[in-house]
Amino acid sequence: MSAKIMIVPCSGIGKSYGSVTREAAYALAEELRPEKTSVVPLSLLVLGDEMTRAAVQAAPVITLDGCKLACATVNVRQAGGVIAGQFAVLDCYRRHKDLKPQGIAELNEGGLALARALATEAAEVCDRLIAEEADHA
Repeated sequence: MSAKIMIVPCSGIGKSYGSVTREAAYALAEELRPEKTSVVPLSLLVLGDEMTRAAVQAAPVITLDGCKLACATVNVRQAGGVIAGQFAVLDCYRRHKDLKPQGIAELNEGGLALARALATEAAEVCDRLIAEEADHA
């Protein structure tokens, strides 16, 4: 892939679902697809950081939202980024009711497993994007 896929997680500090999105982003960028992805802090995007804005404008973006406000998705769009994949942790939780997240600074086993499930779903989008680029090369 010519540019890394940008992963923008929720910044829901103090919320279990926000913690799940951040853990999912780290799992994706550090373990599942480390060569193909990079995490972008939502806070820098909200603050209008020019380098962060340029990063989301120059590459496909996957957003991981912790609640229905979809702050990651909204802010990427406002920054001019193209969203290649949009995920809501609540949708993932509905598919995995047995993985109830608890905790904030440290997620419980269910929260970590839910983060891994979310990261795995997002990795599938990464794989599709990588395959599409290979087909056009």
